[in-house]
Amino acid sequence: MHELSIAMSIVDLAQEESRSRGGLRINAVHLRLGALSGVVRDALLSSYEMACHDTPLAGSQLIIEDVPGMVYCPACAASRPVRTSEWFCCSVCGAVASRIVQGKELELVSLEVEE
Repeated sequence: MHELSIAMSIVDLAQEESRSRGGLRINAVHLRLGALSGVVRDALLSSYEMACHDTPLAGSQLIIEDVPGMVYCPACAASRPVRTSEWFCCSVCGAVASRIVQGKELELVSLEVEE
């Protein structure tokens, strides 16, 4: 389960930022998670709790913003959402998409800290 290693990296990054700011207490970590990232949301949430155990982030929340998958359709000349049964195909015309526009994100966006 690679979600645990991802969660541990998130905790490490948050702790590093906290230390650089004088040891601020972190209440929540905000993350953008793309539908095409290959990361299972629920597994990441439970892994985050395990990764926080016995760290200064224990008791903090992982708040995930889900980012839908979008592809660019050259036939329509537009960005279109992907559907689970039609990955990388245009949801309108069915043409093969030329590139992924969004949905691969795995970004630590912000930290909520206690002042």
